[in-house]
Amino acid sequence: MNVGRTVFSQLLDSVPMHEFRSAVKRYKGNHRTRSFSSWDQFLCMAFAQLTYRESLRDIESCLRSLQSRLYHIGLRGTVARSTLADANEKRPWQIYEQLGLALIRKARTLYRDDKFLKELESAVYALDSTMIDLCLRLFPWAHPAGHTSTTAAMKLHTLLDVQANIPTFIRVSAASVQDVFMLDALVYEPGAFYVLDRGYVDFTRLKRIDESKAFFVIRAKRPLQFRRLRSHAVDKPVGVMVDQTVRLSFHRSRDAYPHHLRRIKFFDRVHDRRLVFLTNNFVLDARTLAELYRSRWQVELFFKWVKQHLRIKSFYGTSPNAVKTQVWIAVSIFLLVAIVKKELRLEQSLYTILQILSVTLFEKEAIDQVLTDAQYQNPNPCPPNQLSLFDF
Repeated sequence: MNVGRTVFSQLLDSVPMHEFRSAVKRYKGNHRTRSFSSWDQFLCMAFAQLTYRESLRDIESCLRSLQSRLYHIGLRGTVARSTLADANEKRPWQIYEQLGLALIRKARTLYRDDKFLKELESAVYALDSTMIDLCLRLFPWAHPAGHTSTTAAMKLHTLLDVQANIPTFIRVSAASVQDVFMLDALVYEPGAFYVLDRGYVDFTRLKRIDESKAFFVIRAKRPLQFRRLRSHAVDKPVGVMVDQTVRLSFHRSRDAYPHHLRRIKFFDRVHDRRLVFLTNNFVLDARTLAELYRSRWQVELFFKWVKQHLRIKSFYGTSPNAVKTQVWIAVSIFLLVAIVKKELRLEQSLYTILQILSVTLFEKEAIDQVLTDAQYQNPNPCPPNQLSLFDF
């Protein structure tokens, strides 16, 4: 990379510009725009994410103080918070969704060889959602979460590629939308495993996964009415208590899913609890399937990491379009940093890389030198008793 360019410019080299221009053209992002293009909007929002800006006024003040340096990253005019606010409110958020999906494809290619379970060649996906609290007065489109009239929230639904720790599907919805409806929005990959919590138990939808030649591992709800057809040998020392082939006996469940299921009861010694799973896979051993369900915790760690290090808890706009724009640009920045980490073969965690970038964006030095400075001491940002998702 050219040493004469800023670190910010070098980071943006990983943006697939042909995909971005295609999205802008498709959704008419620059229609009737004179001076503040969709790319300018992305640059301002990317700057806000990388430097942890809290408001539009904060973004405006910081960018104006750097006015002489903005030309080198492609930002030509003077940035005004009213202009950025209008862009976030009116410019289609789908532009940044398409950019995010392009970055997902690129990141998954780079992380293809990173395996959660070495013996498993199939893709493994974990689906879950997290709640982000909002103010109902500022976000009236977000339906009340619960029974209080002054509380609102939105849900961030995410399908995580567990093998690569990369999100492959993201959807923003009001808090009132049930998680199980997200199963209708997915396109299932034949041979892949989909790990689900019991909130996604819907046998009609699980049948669609089975008909797509994919596999599911889902925690069973109680009570589950079933008829045992046969029992299989178990390995109790490793925690497998029951391994059965069953058929649903409640008439509505049986009509929705008439095929056989595999029921596994597993004792989790770490948390001292018994878990019951249902799956349509009859090939893998029960312990491996239990490990697959354990991998669902990766998506919880992803949510925790994103809430801590990306700007998705305080928003620069209040409309659904502004919120979705900010979420997708935040995800795009996460993916850009993950791509650079892999391309440069960096050992630092994503947390450490983001911290370095936040204070070196406009330095004119090679980005690999900035991120691999031998004098830099890499402290562990997480307590030793806390799992860290992105130290890969």
